[in-house]
Amino acid sequence: MSYVLLAIVALALLVIARSVKVVPQKQVKIIERFGRFHNQAEPGLNLILPFIDSVRATHDLRERITRIEPQPVITRDNVTMEVDAVIYYLMIDPVRATYEVQNLEFGIEQLTLSALRNVIGSLDLDHTLSSRDEINNQLRAALDSATQQWGVKVVRVELKNIDPPEEIKLTMEKQMTAERSRRAVVTTAEGEKASAILRAEGMKQSAIVSAEGRKQSAILDAEGQAQARLAIAQAESQALESIAKGLGAEGDSARYLIAKAYLESLTAIAANAQKTVFLPYEASAAMGAIGGIKELLNIPAAGGTGAK
Repeated sequence: MSYVLLAIVALALLVIARSVKVVPQKQVKIIERFGRFHNQAEPGLNLILPFIDSVRATHDLRERITRIEPQPVITRDNVTMEVDAVIYYLMIDPVRATYEVQNLEFGIEQLTLSALRNVIGSLDLDHTLSSRDEINNQLRAALDSATQQWGVKVVRVELKNIDPPEEIKLTMEKQMTAERSRRAVVTTAEGEKASAILRAEGMKQSAIVSAEGRKQSAILDAEGQAQARLAIAQAESQALESIAKGLGAEGDSARYLIAKAYLESLTAIAANAQKTVFLPYEASAAMGAIGGIKELLNIPAAGGTGAK
């Protein structure tokens, strides 16, 4: 009797264990009944009929990552390179992912290799090396279109390494070195050009400032000379006015000036002459002017003078 009871309890525990299915968060279980799809067990506690229902597959709904190992790929210009990639995808329809493809990860991997060869095969080497983002977008679009019937959404594709042959690497390094040298020469030439322009501009400004200084100096000198001449003229004018007032007539002042100038000329001639000085006949007029000056100034007669 005890053995029968133990068997019943064991059978009951087995039935309960097969009837209760706990599904973790972000997972689903595909439930089949008599070998056909019945329902999809969501996260949480789920009850099924033991020995009638069974779990066909358990799927993780989180973003999955599949790595593609380095593969030889030929570009449009017949350069063979090693390329590897990483695919990020989501399972949006677990039922289709279970029944539409036998091995989902293997299928995605094979589709990626085919798309990789098609996309890179349509590009030359330089475009392949410089258009990584464009290649990633083309791969993602091709894979997303092909995996829709599997209930999969390809989020993105990232090329990790693009490894060209060794001789291509050496050629690229030489090109990079030549390009850097060219840029250095251009940069040096541009610097020298800018420096020459600055020097010329500085010399130009210096010349302008110097010319402006000479101009101002000349203006100041001319103004000073004009003011000096004006002051001399004003002083002479005032002196003449004083003489005219003292002589009492304009004609007498003119005669005074003429006689003074004549005497100064004679003094200069006598100073430069060595022996004999010849006076012109017209000198008598000057002598008369001198006599007039004496009369005007009331100078007393001196001893007789003679001239040779």
